[in-house]
Amino acid sequence: MPVQRTTFARPLVAVAMVALSSLYALAQQPPTRVRGTIESVDGDLLAVKSRSGENVKLHVTPDIRVAGVTRIALADIKVGSFIGTTTVPGPDGGQNAVEVHVFPETMRGTGEGSRPYDLRPNSSMTNATVAESVVGNDGHTLLVKYKDGEKKVFVSADTPVVTYVPGEKSDLKAGAKIIAFIKALPDGSFETSRVSVGRDGLTPPM
Repeated sequence: MPVQRTTFARPLVAVAMVALSSLYALAQQPPTRVRGTIESVDGDLLAVKSRSGENVKLHVTPDIRVAGVTRIALADIKVGSFIGTTTVPGPDGGQNAVEVHVFPETMRGTGEGSRPYDLRPNSSMTNATVAESVVGNDGHTLLVKYKDGEKKVFVSADTPVVTYVPGEKSDLKAGAKIIAFIKALPDGSFETSRVSVGRDGLTPPM
C-alpha cells in the first residue's frame, strides 16, 4: 500500500513543480508598464512611486512621447468611436468595463484586438470600434468589433471614461499620475519612451 501511495503522489509532485516553475518564470518577467505618481524629477530621471508601493527610477528617452488623459462623459462614446476598454467577466457571463478610453481619430486602429491585461485579475484589454450602443437606465451596453471578433461590453454610469489629448514633456512633474511604458536596461534600471499622464489630478484608469 505505501508503494501505491508513493506512485500516485509522483505525478502530483511533478505537476506542482511545473506550476511553481511557471509562476517563478512569470514573476521574473520584467514589467512592461508602471502605474504610479511622479515623486520628483531630476533632469531626465523620474522617481515614481508605483500604485503597489514600489519606488521606481525611470530614465526618459530623448524622443519621449507624452499623452494627456482627461475625463469625458459616457455619452461621448458614439457608434463608430474607436475605443479601448479594460473588462472583467460579469456574473451573467458578459463583460463589464473597468474603464473606457476613447481614441482620437489620429489613433484609430491602435492595438486593435483583444488580449489579456494586467490591470486586474482576469482582465482583458480590447481595442475596437463601437458597432452598437444601447442606452439603459444604469449605463450603456456596447457591441464592439475588431478584426478577429466582437464583444459585448457593459459600461456602467460609474465607469471612468477618458480620452487622450496632446501632452508635453513638461507635464512630467512631481505629483502627476502616470502610466509609463518601460523596458529594462542591462544595468537593471528602466527607461521609458511613452508616458500617459492624467490631467487635473486624474489617475489614468487604464
